Amino acid sequence: MNYYPLIKPLLFQFDAEKIHTWTLKGLKLTHNLGLSDFINPKIIEKPVTVMGLEFQNPVGLAAGLDKNGDYIDALSGLGFGSLEIGTVTPRAQPGNPQPRLFRLAEHNAIINRMGFNNKGVDYSLQQVEKADYKGILGINIGKNFDTSIENATEDYLISLRKAYKAASYITINISSPNTKNLRQLQQGDEIKNLLASLKQEQQKLQQEHKQYTPIVVKIAPDLSDDEIVHIAKLLKEFSIDGVIATNTTLDRTAVKNHPFEHEAGGLSGIPVRDRSTYVVARLAKELQGDIPIIAAGGIFSAEDAQAKLNAGASLVQIYSGLIYKGPELAYQIMQSLK
Repeated sequence: MNYYPLIKPLLFQFDAEKIHTWTLKGLKLTHNLGLSDFINPKIIEKPVTVMGLEFQNPVGLAAGLDKNGDYIDALSGLGFGSLEIGTVTPRAQPGNPQPRLFRLAEHNAIINRMGFNNKGVDYSLQQVEKADYKGILGINIGKNFDTSIENATEDYLISLRKAYKAASYITINISSPNTKNLRQLQQGDEIKNLLASLKQEQQKLQQEHKQYTPIVVKIAPDLSDDEIVHIAKLLKEFSIDGVIATNTTLDRTAVKNHPFEHEAGGLSGIPVRDRSTYVVARLAKELQGDIPIIAAGGIFSAEDAQAKLNAGASLVQIYSGLIYKGPELAYQIMQSLK
């Protein structure tokens, strides 16, 4: 029986960020007590090979839920075919001032302006090493808030070097709206120079570690068609291994007149669903199957996931849907996914 609809009203009475932390700690305690198998659904096996990696099933956990890798083993029991931790930065940083996380329950949406709050890449890698999880693990990396855009590439290279051996794949987050000027890295020569440097470093690391770790780029839903086409061309030019579409949106059209409408930050959940699907389809048209797409944004059901796959995605990731639908969402999606 799914008890989440019964307890969700109580959980939603508390501050969004506090209950987020408490819930994850409770999940970890349940796992440590050996109770996970009695509470959580079993993973549904539907293997799919993407980027040369075999995913247990196509439904993964998006970055952002487990910033530091503190809950890898606990989250692995929720039916996901893969997990992505982060965003992590070279140095620890507190993120933006609180409050910075807001539920828009009427819209099945969340606004966050967390600002890459994390304990740094070294801490996260320690947690990865401690974890028993053997499945596909993505590590999402970003730049520190006080690193200039001109020096941003070096931040990404630092974390790429450190995480390369431990990660199944590494996601380059250049699309969060909550770090000043970060989205500038998606434009013009900025993205071209970044991708060139990352690809060159990947080739060096492959030789050094005798291991190929794919690089994935996460993009915003707010790009114009011309910008999507530009990015797709560069992804192919530099043989980037995958792309995640999409991050959160700055568009507030879908939540107009809500009390939180003017809160700064990225909007996720149902309001970004259709735009994310559009970006997936537009990318698929440009990439022509050369580079796989991982779809994220507003996936609350098997129908939502199927729409992303039909649009051209090879994998999907969920986050906000988990908050609104509960810990059985991945299992429920896989039960009905074609």
